[in-house]
Formats: sequence, structure tokens, C-alpha cells
Amino acid sequence: MGHQESQNLDNIEPLETRDKDFIEGGDNDVLDYNDDQDEHSESSQSHQGVDESDSSEDEVAPRNTIGDVPLEWYKDEKHIGYDITGRKITKKERRDKLDSFLASADDSKSWRKIYDEYNDEEVELTKEEIKHIRRLLKGKAPHAEFDPYAPYVDWFKWDDAKHPLSNAPEPKRRFIPSKWESKKVVEYVRAIRKGLIKFDQPKEEPRFYSLWGDDLSSADRTKHLAYIPPPKPKLPGHEESYNPSLEYIPTQEEINSYQLMYEEDRPKFIPKRFTSFRSIPAYENAVKDSFERCLDLYLCPRVRKKRINIDPESLKPKLPNKKDLRPYPFACYLEYKGHEGAVLSISVEPSGQWIASGSKDGTVRIWEVETGRCLRVWEIGEAVQHVAWNPLPTRPVLAVSAGADVLILNTGFGDEEEQKEIKKLLHIGTPASDDSDDMSSYLSWLQDEKHDCIRLRHYRTVSSVVWHRKGDYLSTLMPAGESRAVLIHQLSKRLTQRLPFKLHGLPVSLAFHPTRSIFFVATKKNVRVYDMLKQKLIKKLETQLREASSIAVHPAGDNVIVGSKEGKLRWFDMDLSSKPYQNLDCHRKDITNVAFHRSYPLFASCSDDGTAYVFHGMVYSDLNENPRIVPLEILRGHTSSDGRGVLDCTFHPRQPWLFTAGADSTIKLYCH
Repeated sequence: MGHQESQNLDNIEPLETRDKDFIEGGDNDVLDYNDDQDEHSESSQSHQGVDESDSSEDEVAPRNTIGDVPLEWYKDEKHIGYDITGRKITKKERRDKLDSFLASADDSKSWRKIYDEYNDEEVELTKEEIKHIRRLLKGKAPHAEFDPYAPYVDWFKWDDAKHPLSNAPEPKRRFIPSKWESKKVVEYVRAIRKGLIKFDQPKEEPRFYSLWGDDLSSADRTKHLAYIPPPKPKLPGHEESYNPSLEYIPTQEEINSYQLMYEEDRPKFIPKRFTSFRSIPAYENAVKDSFERCLDLYLCPRVRKKRINIDPESLKPKLPNKKDLRPYPFACYLEYKGHEGAVLSISVEPSGQWIASGSKDGTVRIWEVETGRCLRVWEIGEAVQHVAWNPLPTRPVLAVSAGADVLILNTGFGDEEEQKEIKKLLHIGTPASDDSDDMSSYLSWLQDEKHDCIRLRHYRTVSSVVWHRKGDYLSTLMPAGESRAVLIHQLSKRLTQRLPFKLHGLPVSLAFHPTRSIFFVATKKNVRVYDMLKQKLIKKLETQLREASSIAVHPAGDNVIVGSKEGKLRWFDMDLSSKPYQNLDCHRKDITNVAFHRSYPLFASCSDDGTAYVFHGMVYSDLNENPRIVPLEILRGHTSSDGRGVLDCTFHPRQPWLFTAGADSTIKLYCH
């Protein structure tokens, strides 16, 4: 293929593009080719006129009836629209560039054809239409009979008119001085003499000016908004003196060390001492410094920096007044004393009348909340790690974890019918076992004759016990249990099952969702949220902590707080993101527990530093409004023992009260 053919192939364009642009491209030569003939035809037809019909019967109805519907809607369809009978207009096969070029080369009238994309067909322009197009390109009117230079029609009658508007003579006031102007001149003269009108005096430039002064102070330059002062060189100091003090003169070792530095870091001037001005030689770098100064002024990036005087107090978030957020606990009202060791865990009965506590001395005690009277004591025999009251008011049983055993104790509260059901529930006739899952190898259901209760014996130490909201299921946690670290027990059927998920990491805390069948497992790094019905992972919360220690779920179930052993608190809005919504760095030591209030917008955290923090945490039903978190009070009162402070905290179910358990063997009640 020759060079000319290759150029022709490069100029091939699709039919649609060629038809759209033929007016602007080389087809103008074809239009101009018959210019003389068209002008002659225009002159011959100008006296005949153009007879156009206004009848709508002469208009040809379009083939496609879709109207102004965009053709992009039909790009994935096999048809391009519908005709007047309602039948689909199928798309024609598109030719490639080479075929369209060959077809146009064979067709002598191809330059007259354009592509109608709405009807998917080629339309050949008539001679009249080409004439209109040519006239439009030349900036003329499309119709030849239009006269752009029509004779001017003068609407004013000049017949028998000597003057155009009026024949009156000029008035006298146009030839004599104005009295009103003389009065105004007299007023201005009097105002100038009295000093009411002052003229701008010519400004005298000062003869001397401060070389090292600030250019912004000059009035002339401050008028210009875009004026940026040049950078000032460093002011000369004592080292530039001809006879500086000895402390400014470097030693020979320092001068040698300058030679080892980079040229950018090396000092440009080394102080020297001279006896008089006459002995000072010429500065060898004078020309170089002047040139660098000119470069600084020429190439220095000048940026206008606006000084913003901001009050640091204004940067703090505007928090509501604490009085508007009442009630919340702030004062110690009652102390519960009786334990001989550190109180490791506390739990409040659902009605709020009694509170249970487990201590390191191996005892479990039940206290009356309002009086502080100890009602019952169980001797377990080893340190009690966790106590949890059943959430159902009609089933007053207590779950106690001590070592590798979990005891389901009957507290003795309730009427006779409730006690009969509880005794029947806590009685095991034959040891229950599940051979299908081989649970008997690391868990057994036993009858404890000493306390007349159920004893769940695990193969590892149980650190925490969590009840389900229905009161029939409870979950136990063994932090060193690996894949069998989390077990779920059903009290009514004496069944135990493992968590049907793989735990990525060592679990440290558990929590049930308050209203749905969702289970939270907090590991050292993350919080995994599982759907127990669908048995799948639905969310993974990234705590961004070194090691988490506790977890609490908001009563609405959409927000979670996580405490850590770094003293940091993380608030998660699960509808918003899997990352923390708010980071709270409040405690100096490990956070031992966090808790939400059931009905009041309060949550608290306790730490080994001997303090408990109370926060206001309002969660709104409107998803467009973020939760409001406000710190309220720091509760102190527990003394540290063996490096431990407040070991557990929980809210009263009905009142805005907070219970705290400390390593000093006491339980404190804080009220509003």
C-alpha cells in the first residue's frame, strides 16, 4: 500500500461523524464549487419568489415516534424506537470505517448524505437544502428573497415644516450668568474659610527612614492590598563587631570542625578581632552576599500570612451545663462492709432491692440496697471471680464463678410457687452429657449437695458469666480455653454448646444484645458481633487498642463502649462505622469494667487508679444526629490495695445510682 493510500485510510471516519461534520470539513469545497450556478439560480428565482405552503398536510411525519426520548435508553436494545403502527424499528448493522470509506468513494452523491440517528437511516439533502446551508455558512439569511438592506421608512412627515420641532427663539437665561451658581460659590467659599472643607495636602516624603524597620508600618504601602514586604536579613549582632568578646570568637578546633560540615550547615561568617577600624580588610564575600540577597528578593516565595488571634478557650467544645444533665451520681451515700478481701464483682437484682457481691475471701454476700444490711453469706471456698444475677424477676437465682466451677445458687427470694419452680430447676437427677459433641470431656453438670445448687465444672478457670435477657441461657468465658473459650449453657435442658465460630484472638469479655439474638465477643484487639440465628459474623469493630478489658452494650443495642488496659475508652456507633466514634482517654491505669444504665442516658467506667468516671451518653433516635457524650463526675473514695483500685461498677436498674466495688473490701453506693 502506497503512502497516499495510507493517508486516505487514516482520514476515514465513521459515517455518523462524517455526516455531522461534512459542513465544517472539506465538503465546503463541494458547496462552493457550484457557487456561481447557485447565485445565478438565486437571481433567477428572486423575482419569482418562493411559494411555500402553510398546510400541515405537506409535512412528512417522522418514521420514529419516540419524540424527545434520549437515544441512550436504546443503546442496549436491538431496536431504536417504534413506528406509527407501533412496530419496533430494528437497528441496522453498522459498517466499519473501511467499508464506509469504500462506499463513499463509489457513490458520487455521498457528500449529500447525512445520517439520521433517530430514524436510523441515511438522508440525501436536496439542492434547496444545500443552498440554505451554504447561505447560513456565509452569514446570510436562508431564503434568497430576503433583503437585508431594505429602504428606510421615515415615519415623520417633513412636508411644509421649516423647523423640525419648534420655531421659538432662544430664552434669555442662556445668555446671562446664573444667580443660583453664584450663591453656591459663595457657600463653598464660606465653608472653606470656616474650615468645614479641607483640601488634601501634598505628602512630603521623609528624608530619613529606618533601614531595619517594618515595611508594613509605612502608610503608602499598606494602602495596597496585594503588597507583601520583602524578607529582612538578620540584624548584626556582637559577633559582627570588629572587636567582639572572646566568647564569640571560635577556637581552632571549632574552625576545623566547620570544614567537616556540609556547605549549607557551615556558618557563613566567622568572627575575628581587630585592633582598630583601619586594620579591617575588605569583606571578601561582599559581592557574593549581595548577589544572594538579590536572588532572595527575586526568587523568595512570598505568601501573605494572616495572623489570627484565637482565644484557646473558644476552641474547646461547648458542653451543656451539668445542672441540665441531672440526675447523675456524684456523692457517696452508703458503704457495704463485711468482706475480708478485695471485692471482685457485684451484681444488682432486677428490681433493685438487693445486690450480690463476690470477694477474694471466697464468700458471696447478698446486701439490702437501702439499708446496707447483709442478708445471706455463702462460703465458696476459693476466690469468686464473677457474680451475675438472673435478669428475670420471677427467677431469683445467682450465677457465681469460682475457679473452674460455675454455681447456680438459689437466693431464697420470691413466693412459694417461685421457690418450687427454682428448686425443681436446680435439681439434677442424672448427670447430663452430650455424646454427640463430646462435651463431657471438658464440662460436666453436677449437683452440689452443700449449697443445693447446680455446679458446672469446666476444665479451665472461668473469668466471667453473662446471662441472656430471657434468663434461660448463660455464657461462660475461659480466657485460656482457645477454641472452647466460650460456652453457652441452657439451664432448663441442661445442655451446653460451643460457640459455632472461630475466635481470632484471645477473648476477654462477652455481652448479649439487649433485644436481638446477637452475641458480642471482645478479644484483645477487636470486637466481633455474631448473629446467633443465622450463625454468621455480621460486624467486626476495630478497637485500635493494645488490649481490651471489658465491653458494655447500650440498651438500644446500636452503641457499644469498650474499655482497655491502657486506661482508654472507645465508643462505637455500629450504624455509623466499624471504627470508634469517640475516643476517651480518662484513666491513668487499667479500666476494669464499663457499664450502661438501663433507662437513664448514663454510662460509667472504673479503673485501678481508684476512680470511677460518670458520663452523659445520649443516643438519639434520629440517625442524622450523633450521640452526645459529656463527662460529668469523677468519683473517688476507694483506697488502692496491692496496686488495684476499683474492680467493678454497675448501675441501679431504676435509679441513677452507681455501685462500685474496690480492692479495699468495701462496696460504695453513689447517689444523685
